[in-house]
Amino acid sequence: MRLNGKVAIVTGASQGIGQVIAQVVAREGAVTILAARSGNNLKATSEMIADAGGESHVTPVDITDEVSVKNLMDETVSRFGTLDILINNAGVAGPMKAVEEISAEEWEECFAVNVTGMFLCCKHAIPVMKEKRSGRIVNISSLSGKRPLVHRSPYTASKMAVIGLTRTLAFEVGEFGVTVNTVCPGATEGERIRLVIENESKALGISLEEAERNFTGAAALKTFVTPEDTANMCVFLCSEEGRHMTGQDINVTAGLCWY
Repeated sequence: MRLNGKVAIVTGASQGIGQVIAQVVAREGAVTILAARSGNNLKATSEMIADAGGESHVTPVDITDEVSVKNLMDETVSRFGTLDILINNAGVAGPMKAVEEISAEEWEECFAVNVTGMFLCCKHAIPVMKEKRSGRIVNISSLSGKRPLVHRSPYTASKMAVIGLTRTLAFEVGEFGVTVNTVCPGATEGERIRLVIENESKALGISLEEAERNFTGAAALKTFVTPEDTANMCVFLCSEEGRHMTGQDINVTAGLCWY
């Protein structure tokens, strides 16, 4: 197991990609702290991990609240003595509207979760990692942080900000043996992408099939990716195999993006 003995925090672990990342990280041997706002859904993730023989602990947290984030880090270190891995997966889709229809509150809410929340988690995890002179941080961005997504300006802007944060942090903490990377998933199979396709179909006045092709048609493999694809990349970056990779934004997009 590539993460045996490690202590890992996964945010947004209550559903979707985050739930699968948490399961795979635990399967690879890490004690996995499950962080999200929804305690009930976190319990479901924890049960899945236990059924597979892994160890996890549920810690509800609001990543937009600095006190809540600090408590998450402090409780983790107090209970387990360290923090080796932070996977910042929590995020929101934001509104799907033309930019002139988006309120300032909608814009700020999207950035509060997708960028500020990630910043707060890094801010309070990095001192622990710097002191022990080792650590792995993986920030989940998106294909949309690299290419346009019509009527999703808050989301695309926030996901591009994640890449900038990652690159800068990599150089701030590299001398302390801490790596910071971004994974950019493409359109990922699951309930969330189906909702996005439905919304795009309505917003653009096109069929569901046409809306789906907007996500898969230009991909080299002509497919969606799976949550497991992203989870496996996270494990690689957090393992000894990925020790010399930092400051990277890595695409898992079925060939939909190549830069």
